[in-house]
Amino acid sequence: MRIALISGGNIQSDLALAFLKKQRFDKIIAVDKGLGFCHRHQIIPQGIVGDFDSVSDGVLQGYLDRPGIVVRKLSPRKDDSDTQSAFHLAVEMGATEIGILGGIGSRLDHVLANLELLAHGISLGVESYLVDAHNLIWATETPVTLKRDEQWGRYVSMFSLGGPVEGLTLKGFAYPLDHYCLTSRDCGLTVSNEILEEEAEISFESGCLLLVMSRD
Repeated sequence: MRIALISGGNIQSDLALAFLKKQRFDKIIAVDKGLGFCHRHQIIPQGIVGDFDSVSDGVLQGYLDRPGIVVRKLSPRKDDSDTQSAFHLAVEMGATEIGILGGIGSRLDHVLANLELLAHGISLGVESYLVDAHNLIWATETPVTLKRDEQWGRYVSMFSLGGPVEGLTLKGFAYPLDHYCLTSRDCGLTVSNEILEEEAEISFESGCLLLVMSRD
């Protein structure tokens, strides 16, 4: 099951609406301020999550009055972020893929928490990613093949997540690597690479790799 989370970060409406239409998600969960986006574009989510401090009472009540919507009202004093709680709800709903819109914004602490959430998704057996107008971000513990005609943007960057990535090998890129141990100290080495061939291959022996496909 494919579920979209609409969170409260930066959302470019045209791109978000086109993405939701193209991906054909089975369910949508609105996360706090993301409920305002849903209201403006007449989207009826199957779940709503948050302490709702960023949503007007009128908008919130309009959704609370609708039958069939799963509601998780959170205390402002909580251990999980709103997006993390929504992620867990998506898993409970049977998600095998979770796309997060509005998970990238001006709050760097929330962005970092959401990046860690991608690794958490792997441990749960769920494919997950963050997307906005400029970036498509996901984490993987297995090899990846990228097709140049399907890439999100011109640049591909890679980072180790949670520990070293052993034996990193890049083929089909402008800047190849051969069995390199990528750590957090190599923060600039794998930034802004570019795909040269029709397909580019990323392989490694162990670790968790964070991938960012981006465009200006």
